[in-house]
Amino acid sequence: MLELQIESVRSQMYEAYKQENAYEQALKLSQKLDELLNEFEGLTKQMCV
Repeated sequence: MLELQIESVRSQMYEAYKQENAYEQALKLSQKLDELLNEFEGLTKQMCV
């Protein structure tokens, strides 16, 4: 499910953030998380219509 993907990427991003030299990885994961959250928001808006 999309919610599980979001939580997984969020967790991975947090772990990368805690590492000193993982800025690039954290940035990529942040961008992926943004995409997933936008997709989730779009789906929830469709359900409300």
